[in-house]
Amino acid sequence: MKFPYGISDFKEIISQKYFYCDRTYLIPLIENAGKSILFLRPRRFGKSLVLSMLENYYDIAKKDRFEELFGHLQIGQNPTPLHNKYFILKLDFSSIGTFGSTMDLQKFLMDYVNARIKKFSIDYKHLITQPIEINPGNAIVSIESLLSAVSHLETSIYVLIDEYDNFANELILNKKSTDIEDKDPYTLFVKKDGPLKTLFKSLKSGTHSDGFDKTFITGVSPIVMSDITSGYNIAKNRYLDRRFHQLCGFTSAEVKKCIKSIVETCDIPDEMIEQAYALMKTYYNGHRFCIDANEHLYNPTLSLYFLEAFQDFCKFPKKMMDENLAVDTQKITYISELPIGENIVTKLSQKNATTETSELKERFGIDELLLDHSKDHQFVTSYLYYVGALTLAGETKKGRTALKIPNLLMKSLYIDRIIKMLLPDPGIRDAGKTAAEQIYTQGNIQPLCDFVVNHYFKILSNRDYAWANELTVKIAFLTLLYNSNLYIMDSEAEIDRRYTDLTMIIRPDKRYFEIFDVLIEFKYISLKTAGLTGETARKMDQTEVDKLPCVIESMNSAIQQAEQYADALKQKYAELRLKSFAVVALGFDRISWNNL
Repeated sequence: MKFPYGISDFKEIISQKYFYCDRTYLIPLIENAGKSILFLRPRRFGKSLVLSMLENYYDIAKKDRFEELFGHLQIGQNPTPLHNKYFILKLDFSSIGTFGSTMDLQKFLMDYVNARIKKFSIDYKHLITQPIEINPGNAIVSIESLLSAVSHLETSIYVLIDEYDNFANELILNKKSTDIEDKDPYTLFVKKDGPLKTLFKSLKSGTHSDGFDKTFITGVSPIVMSDITSGYNIAKNRYLDRRFHQLCGFTSAEVKKCIKSIVETCDIPDEMIEQAYALMKTYYNGHRFCIDANEHLYNPTLSLYFLEAFQDFCKFPKKMMDENLAVDTQKITYISELPIGENIVTKLSQKNATTETSELKERFGIDELLLDHSKDHQFVTSYLYYVGALTLAGETKKGRTALKIPNLLMKSLYIDRIIKMLLPDPGIRDAGKTAAEQIYTQGNIQPLCDFVVNHYFKILSNRDYAWANELTVKIAFLTLLYNSNLYIMDSEAEIDRRYTDLTMIIRPDKRYFEIFDVLIEFKYISLKTAGLTGETARKMDQTEVDKLPCVIESMNSAIQQAEQYADALKQKYAELRLKSFAVVALGFDRISWNNL
């Protein structure tokens, strides 16, 4: 089996017999869904392949290859009358540079559009007799010439725009506040009469002639389209439409079929099927783009990364994270640097945490995001959803929309951001990681407890955490212990209708290492409850802290719960090498611990 990792050319995938999940059955739906469609999905989710599929299906210049490319696929058995009936004008905005002044950006955009129109004229020179004139300084004039050249023909143009907001999103990441004078690059480029808005106005005007008949636009978020406003207000939103849910992404059945094939080819034990499936489900599954969709979807790029490595070496990849997707951390970093962002990111990193909003916003601009004063932060929440950092979890009994982190890999990006927020010094972070290693290599929790008190607690005590409790303390430990290369982190199912505070279960393919599984139960006692001040607590020696009645009571409770969870885990995992701990925090000043 050949996996098309990094390949989004439909023609290459089909002709070279790469693995392909047939989505051509959705072409009739796309045809009938509107003249102009906006379809949004997170980065590296297969949007470019969808556009390439449409390009090859509708391109009049490729009609001689229809049977070769589509004959064996679902649409090939019953093609629509419009197949191979269009000229194709394809624009990929991810190809445009994002550096320099607004004038530089405008030149990059205009030069790129001119280059695509020139390619169009070459591709269809045998079908278009009227010359298309390229205006080097103004691509809008070039578009008018293009429309004029096809206006007398029976064949119209299908416009395909990939990553419409790619380069604008790069500008967004540098915009942290509203600019009263509207002089920042994003505003100058996108809003008012900026070059991007002007381009979309030109494309919109072309739909009123016999030129641009259909348009399919892909992107990540609706922010740019919202800020263009009247520049292109004709696109139908199809990204929350249940019928389009499986247009991008892999289903569980498709993933499992690949795993079975690899296990057979590698001639390894059948038990690897369930192990691989469970691992992929934990790390890559969980994306739900419609509230009433029945199935969660796998990120296709991450899935191909795993499957290709699994097939090549007949073992799971060492790292579950594909470094090519590391750029997604920029989106979480961006949100965390907004005034309300740090608390949102930190709260979401808690186990099984969800956030609720009155509605998922289909359209909102950059100013609404930056000035999100809504009680439930619906604009920030919606942004995190569109970039793939959150996904739909369902609806509450009161009709609100619930969202959560989709999978363990995305959670690792949150954790990575939190530790960099709280411990910006790389040297201190490394020291914390070294202390954390002693838990799962030696079963010694004291170095980590000391580190948390000496470094984390000083930071936490200076921040406004009205929700400070054992979950806050857990986050400090979790950020330092997080290791997805060795462990399935903090994803243990509920035990006796409650959840363990923190679990680290060794990945099934890593059990040959001499390391421990880990369970930690946390308790938090406020200084007010203990009747102490922070200064008094810090001056007490460890024995005095351990003997405080409130600490003894909380410790006994934590030990009892940890023992119950440990027994249940040992029944579930036959090869468990478990080290269990109870940790009691006294404010953000002291820690008492117990090795069970």
